[in-house]
Amino acid sequence: MKPVVDIFWFRRDLRVKDNAGLYQALKGQYPVLPLFVFDRNILEGLENKTDRRVEFIDQQLKLLQRQFASVESAILIRYGTPTEIFSQLSEHYDIRAVLCNEDYEPYARERDRVISDMMQAKGIPFHSFKDQVIFSRDEVLRGDGSPYTIFTPYSKKWLALVRPFYLRAYPVEQYLSNLFKFKPPESPSLKYMGFTSSGDPFPPEDPGEALIRHYGKQRDYPGLDATSHLGIHLRFGTISIRQLATEAATLSPVLLNELIWRDFYQMILWHFPKVGKGRAFKPAYEYINWRNNEKEFAKWCAGETGYPMVDAGMRQLHETGFMHNRVRMITASFLAKHLLIDWRWGEAYFAEKLLDYELASNNGGWQWAAGCGCDAAPYFRVFNPTLQQKKFDPDGTYVKRWVPEIAEMNYPQPMVEHVFARNRAIAAYKKALQTSSNTSTAFLPSSPRPRE
Repeated sequence: MKPVVDIFWFRRDLRVKDNAGLYQALKGQYPVLPLFVFDRNILEGLENKTDRRVEFIDQQLKLLQRQFASVESAILIRYGTPTEIFSQLSEHYDIRAVLCNEDYEPYARERDRVISDMMQAKGIPFHSFKDQVIFSRDEVLRGDGSPYTIFTPYSKKWLALVRPFYLRAYPVEQYLSNLFKFKPPESPSLKYMGFTSSGDPFPPEDPGEALIRHYGKQRDYPGLDATSHLGIHLRFGTISIRQLATEAATLSPVLLNELIWRDFYQMILWHFPKVGKGRAFKPAYEYINWRNNEKEFAKWCAGETGYPMVDAGMRQLHETGFMHNRVRMITASFLAKHLLIDWRWGEAYFAEKLLDYELASNNGGWQWAAGCGCDAAPYFRVFNPTLQQKKFDPDGTYVKRWVPEIAEMNYPQPMVEHVFARNRAIAAYKKALQTSSNTSTAFLPSSPRPRE
């Protein structure tokens, strides 16, 4: 006779503490079998077989394994496509329900639809719960029920709606005895899946009270290393958004505002899924005549533009998988406006390199910088990298760390002069908007980013 279980499917919520879906599963009638699937559909699309995000997931799964072992349970870890894995599990278990937490990315939505249909065809319900945001897709809307597309009114509504109820933690630990008791079979290793481990440490989950308290005053200065470094933990759910929002509400309104931006972009992705599929939020900006010079793109990627702040950011990204938030705006603006290279090339490049890559926030940031997103910087706003460096790295601490040759006076001249580049960008954007006003708004496909 097959064991009777409910399955809780871990995805981007790799923790026990304050896990909404896991709590709901453990409160159910049947023992809960924890599951994680190393999704072949995703992993086979990663060209870099030393991708540290896969290593991070593997590390967190080992932590979960130790936690579950304390109650004589385990997390079942499988490698394959979700449809393959759930077909196999249906043969070995009498599954009464599948539970998970919501994910709003296009691939995740389609994946969940397929698995939900597959389970319901067998008479098995599929339930998903809000966990990675404070307010989900339809909870902060205009009075007429339409989604906000401007951040400020959205944030005011968000703050007006938030109550302690929304930030309350789920007491998961009280119900861990309801996990299905079993010893884990051998799990797929990184090597088995074609990946390798660097062994380098990841940022801690707890940024500390002092950092959060001073976040608002120090976060724009990359030389201080005063940002939270929590992006990767939010991306993979190793920290609770409710816990972090609770701390930010008390200690740092600026950090809380950043968390509201995160909810905002998740909401935009849900209501306007085109932005996750290579489309500009504002269709008029599809008419920009991008230069898309591959040699210039390669210089930007390598951190060899002749602008120290840009180059420092790109080198930091290469070496650490992280880039300071202020510098992300500067490097993105430089690519789209100084070089007139399609912002989608940069978006895809960051998606490959950032440890904390999250589609909604990455896309939102790039479209903001390029001027084509919701509530974006106006097209005529072009960051001056030199002035940005003087303002936010006045003593050169950040630049000297990542561009040491600048002290030896052998640093190259800028690849393009700022005033010339600014005027060229404004002219190109103006022309695109004029063309749009005289043409249908049919989507014009962007040119693909060249492979490295």
